[in-house]
Amino acid sequence: MSSLNQAKKRVNVKNITRVSMLSVLAFLLMYIQVPVAFIAPPFMKVDISDVPVLIGGFAMGPVMGVVICLVKNILHFFIHGSSTMGVGELSNFIVGSTFVVVTSSIYKNHKSYRSAIVGLSMGILSMTLIASLSNYFVVFPLYGKVMGMDAIIAMGAEVTTHIKDLFTMMIYAVVPFNIIKGLLASVVTLLVYKKVSPLLHDK
Repeated sequence: MSSLNQAKKRVNVKNITRVSMLSVLAFLLMYIQVPVAFIAPPFMKVDISDVPVLIGGFAMGPVMGVVICLVKNILHFFIHGSSTMGVGELSNFIVGSTFVVVTSSIYKNHKSYRSAIVGLSMGILSMTLIASLSNYFVVFPLYGKVMGMDAIIAMGAEVTTHIKDLFTMMIYAVVPFNIIKGLLASVVTLLVYKKVSPLLHDK
């Protein structure tokens, strides 16, 4: 029984180490942000911080992926600071968690390249849907209290005249933004996962 407990402790320590490493990497990648001015207002920027989250989800399961997503946003809030009073980090966590849960849940049932493609595709669709709903009902209303909703809509209207209110902001900015962000993270994950996965599995 003691040997079983020791084995569990070793696994727990390894998982904590892996989660910590991937969380820090994800946090650092949040500093590398690229605006997509042709689609979204300047406060919406694309990064690839979901890549370590997805890698963790593939290697250790959906729960660990969510933990990594949570830790990276906590680190960002307390170390980098938040210009949105935590609203941006909340949105990132909601969308990122949806992405990794859907993707890694599909992948874990049949670990193959095809399964990864299907998982990532479904993950992108799911995160885009959840992003639209959460931004419409929660995130943008909260963000509007910080910046002013009229100012937010005006920034969207500068990108495209189709944006006239919160609903059209979701359709013409939030949806394409999340599709692009999801595709970018998916491509990078597919390129690097097999190379780094041996480091994340027990030998």
